[in-house]
Amino acid sequence: MLIRFEWDEAKSQSNQRKHGVSFEEACQVFRDPLHVSVQDRIEGSEQRWQTLGLVQDRPLLLVAHTLRDQEGTEIVRIISARKATPIERRRYEQENG
Repeated sequence: MLIRFEWDEAKSQSNQRKHGVSFEEACQVFRDPLHVSVQDRIEGSEQRWQTLGLVQDRPLLLVAHTLRDQEGTEIVRIISARKATPIERRRYEQENG
């Protein structure tokens, strides 16, 4: 399945200032073959997900996002990205043995 990423550019810039992570970098989390995704919550009719993964030369990142299918392409809309907390790091490590 093809994956496409999208986000609000103003939100990406705000996230970069607040957390030091661009949404362009956040996309790379999904390339980590050991990334871990869990459903976080439902906002209205929208499922929100959290994905933990490693990006080269960065600490473990957590990306909050939504998923939807559009004609066979998975659309990942990034909401936020930041360095993972110690608890989130343990979850990533436990999932990957």
